[in-house]
Amino acid sequence: MSLRSMTGYGRGQATEHGITVTVEMSGVNRKTLDLVCALPRSLQSLEPRILAAIQERITRGRISLDISLDYGAASQRQRVQFNHALAAAYVDTLREEARALKLDGSLSLDVLVQLPGVVNVAPPQADLDAVWSVMAQAVRRALRAFEQMRRKEGKALQSDLQARIQLLKSRVIDIRKQAPNVVKQYRTQLGKRLAEAGWQKALQDDRLVRELALFADRSDISEELTRLDSHIKQAMQMTRSRQATGRSLDFMAQEMLREINTVGSKGHDARLLHHVVEFKAELERIREQVQNIE
Repeated sequence: MSLRSMTGYGRGQATEHGITVTVEMSGVNRKTLDLVCALPRSLQSLEPRILAAIQERITRGRISLDISLDYGAASQRQRVQFNHALAAAYVDTLREEARALKLDGSLSLDVLVQLPGVVNVAPPQADLDAVWSVMAQAVRRALRAFEQMRRKEGKALQSDLQARIQLLKSRVIDIRKQAPNVVKQYRTQLGKRLAEAGWQKALQDDRLVRELALFADRSDISEELTRLDSHIKQAMQMTRSRQATGRSLDFMAQEMLREINTVGSKGHDARLLHHVVEFKAELERIREQVQNIE
């Protein structure tokens, strides 16, 4: 099972009983789930059903839905309305004014239908249950196409993340190999500075031994490396999960950053710090990729 990207596009269309519904769905990165649905005003009562259908399948990202409805030409013709009351008022008023102004002329239907409000072409009154039956099909098809694209992109993200996590594992191995040299190097440098200062006898002093023991304790990174091993193992398992793991991977990356920062603060060795820097650079790339994962 591959990861799923939060970026994708899907289109679905369904026709039934002369009603055609077209749904276009697009998604971009977002830490939480944010649904935006563009619906005709007459169908806004269906929005909760649409959002519920999306929430069953998607947990993260900004999802935009653009839904259009076509009732067909026959339905549109049936919705042409003639306002008899308004037409009668026009006729009475115009005839009265014509008599008052002593004007000749007659009113015809051609003139009357051009007057404001006499003829209206209104959208048909929707049978919401019938519309939802068609719309649900279109939403499912759009969602299927949308998820297919997200899985395809997620598969590429999965391969990239797994390769980068393996690099983190290699960096930890390098750090573990270098760690024992930290105390040795400190002892050598300390002895060299004391010798240069003419304090050769201090090299045999018990205080020097205690200082080296304290330094070794302060520089011990075994616990941090053990936790890093565990975090890396869990992160690799998350990349194979069937669940949405974007948030979990983001949290795990933060935990790894905290541990490697501690390793860096304890490390007093140029080579070890070099491995730490490489680890953090790779981890930052992982964190950027995780922002694209549901």
